Amino acid sequence: MAVQRITSVLWSGFLGACLLEGLVFAVVDPLALHWLGQPLDLSRQGVYSLAFFAFWAVAALVSSLTLLVGQPGGRASIDRVED
Repeated sequence: MAVQRITSVLWSGFLGACLLEGLVFAVVDPLALHWLGQPLDLSRQGVYSLAFFAFWAVAALVSSLTLLVGQPGGRASIDRVED
């Protein structure tokens, strides 16, 4: 069961990262990006790769939080009734 949850979190995070990558870099030129006032010393492919993994990490975090909050009767449940 744990492997299925991990796989579903990573797969949905991957799909979210693909969507974000396409949306962001349809508008932003990777060579025009700056970090702390300095231009990035990376190729376009390097910026695409780093951004993709950052997007994937954030999307996987959001997916895992959704699973955590959605557990019925677990410790993360807001409406848990104490007897």
